[in-house]
Amino acid sequence: MAHTPDYTALLLENVHPDADSALQTAGPVTVKRLSGSPDRAQLEAEIASAHALGIRSRTHVDAALLDAAKALQAIGCFCIGTNQVDLTAAAERGVPVFNAPFANTRSVAELTLASVIMLMRRIPEKMFAIQRGEWLKTADGANEVRKKKLGIIGYGNIGAQLSVLASGLGMHVYYYDIAPKLAHGNARPMDTLDGLLAECDVVTLHVPSTARTKNMIGKAEIARMKPGAFLINQARGDLVDVDALAAALNSGHLAGAAVDVFPVEPKSKDERFESPLIQCANVILSPHIGGSTLEAQQAIGLDAAGKLARYLYEGSTTFAVNFPHVDPGPIQSGRTRVLAPHMNRPGFLRRLNDAVEQVGANVAAQFLQTEGDLGYAVADLEGDLPTDFLDRVRAIDGTIRARLIKG
Repeated sequence: MAHTPDYTALLLENVHPDADSALQTAGPVTVKRLSGSPDRAQLEAEIASAHALGIRSRTHVDAALLDAAKALQAIGCFCIGTNQVDLTAAAERGVPVFNAPFANTRSVAELTLASVIMLMRRIPEKMFAIQRGEWLKTADGANEVRKKKLGIIGYGNIGAQLSVLASGLGMHVYYYDIAPKLAHGNARPMDTLDGLLAECDVVTLHVPSTARTKNMIGKAEIARMKPGAFLINQARGDLVDVDALAAALNSGHLAGAAVDVFPVEPKSKDERFESPLIQCANVILSPHIGGSTLEAQQAIGLDAAGKLARYLYEGSTTFAVNFPHVDPGPIQSGRTRVLAPHMNRPGFLRRLNDAVEQVGANVAAQFLQTEGDLGYAVADLEGDLPTDFLDRVRAIDGTIRARLIKG
């Protein structure tokens, strides 16, 4: 009785076109695209029949929107961050969320390194002057990056790659991370954030947005930085107190800054951008484009879409950010796979197997992982299943949702 339906994916915010083909690597998927991020009413109407949703950073998915998405099976964030999605609410409804955490690593690292060079040569300040008709041909305050100290806060994929690139230019690299990380090349770990701030000529942030990192660089932290140092934030908008940063730039304590992300960003190109940093001299301000290269967007499209495809047609939750990781692989021909996200309570797998036994089917393969309050069971079944089998699984105590995939 099992039937694998044709799925529909709704892609927003101009996700790279290569995502369309990647979504169909495991089976047919009808792709519908909407440019930009639609208003709430349109989004609720469009998402009602979608099995997969692809978004970038502007579209916010909360519990109410998830409740309107009755058919939704999975969400793909075609970016690194996932804070635009209520991950807990999605998990509670059995909806895994995927992202592409490594695809734009190189692009962000390159932008950061370019910003270091431009700031240390005081290019923004001189560019603004030449636009006013002034000719600031001077070496005052301009330096090579060689032998300068670069401090990296957050030594993950981007931070580690940046350290390799910077070392190649002759910079002395220091890093601070809350977890022990293996140093690349000659990079040196710092025991404390304060120690890194006081040591380095340039400080750059590469950490996620969490309760712990919000405003992690404020007035006190900026005061601990070396006079004449530079600050770069191309990670998340809420990491730095921009008012304190503007004050430090205007006072001369900091010699410059590069900022690609802001606490409040325009929702569209028609909305005016406001920031106290606009009036500062030696600053590079960019509109959240750290990962906006053709190479990064293509890689993100292929990565996130491929994960959605594997979940729709295999039930794989590997790399999901809010779900137990199960990778059952392709389904063998003739088998039926049952997918059952459930509350992590004793006895669920036994009750699922009882339901299979009651209809005379055989469990050929089975997978179970739990994480916190959530469990995810996958079973490959052999034998004919009655038309009400899915209803029986959904009726099992603890089941959040269930679906079948035919091999």
